[in-house]
Amino acid sequence: MLRITVRALSVLAVLAALCGAAFLVMQSSGKNSLYKKADKGQMLMSFSELSETEDKGYTENWQEGDVRYQGIHYRYNEDILTFLFLGIDKKSEVRTVKNGIDGGQSDAIFLLVLNPRSKEINVIGIPRDTMAEIEVYDKDGSYMGTAIGQITLQHGYGDGAAVSCERSRKAVSKLFYGLPVHGYCAINMGAVPLINDAVGGVELTALETIDYSGFHMKEGETVHLEGMEAYHYLHYRDISRFGSAGARLERQKQYLTVYAATAIEAMKKDITLPVTLYDTLNRYMVTDISIDEASYLAVQMLGYHFDGANIYSLEGETVRGEKFEEFYADETALYELILDVFYEEMED
Repeated sequence: MLRITVRALSVLAVLAALCGAAFLVMQSSGKNSLYKKADKGQMLMSFSELSETEDKGYTENWQEGDVRYQGIHYRYNEDILTFLFLGIDKKSEVRTVKNGIDGGQSDAIFLLVLNPRSKEINVIGIPRDTMAEIEVYDKDGSYMGTAIGQITLQHGYGDGAAVSCERSRKAVSKLFYGLPVHGYCAINMGAVPLINDAVGGVELTALETIDYSGFHMKEGETVHLEGMEAYHYLHYRDISRFGSAGARLERQKQYLTVYAATAIEAMKKDITLPVTLYDTLNRYMVTDISIDEASYLAVQMLGYHFDGANIYSLEGETVRGEKFEEFYADETALYELILDVFYEEMED
């Protein structure tokens, strides 16, 4: 009996060692592949062209791609990882569409930025109605050229899957002066109840009164969102009210803050949660983030700091267009935001 027990323990120890080794391999593989996905060249070129020219290159510590703004020397943080997250206005599972203009609009657009040096997670909310250069296609998928339009439309010009996501990534990157984006994840809004309930629901204080489709909530009320309640809180918008898209973005930002804190605590109790979520969301999600990469990111994020102060929004002005609202980003504020999040101050 003792021999059997010792043998069983030995087998378990070997299996544990193999699992640990496999996990470390996944971690290493995930890290290496992520950093190879994006090129910083375009951004460095675009930003350096906007740099103040006075004395910008007369320091020993100056490198190609550095910028000077308001007398301060900045350098792009090459360790940063940036991911595009899209919430697509569809309840169904992901289905590739043949019509080149029916890929679905991205009602939620966020950049998730991981800074390994400061151990911070930053999130940038991009209004869906941000006017940007987008690629336009006809119903047959033929390229028609570029136009200035609401950035939410870019995802619609595609297949509702990888092609739509790649075009959205390109549009967002271009809006941010060629920002390297290391991965994307587009989730049909119908998956929100699954994401929400996977961490036991989310408790928050309602930012506004909502009475829609049997869902009732009063501004200032503390609620614990479960199932479709989370969907309505994130998706509801009174289109008859000017600025309703901005109000929804604020709810989405609030929800993300609370959800992130809740998910991190849940991961501390169950390190396999990201893999479980990945499998659960697979039918509703389009992503180029592999299991190896997701594994690496999940472990890294456990040691990162994130709260409401780490959530940014584009500054600008919303106006009434001919048919729909249009948001125009403040170029100076956008430039300063990029410097604040993606660059570091350097000594001359």
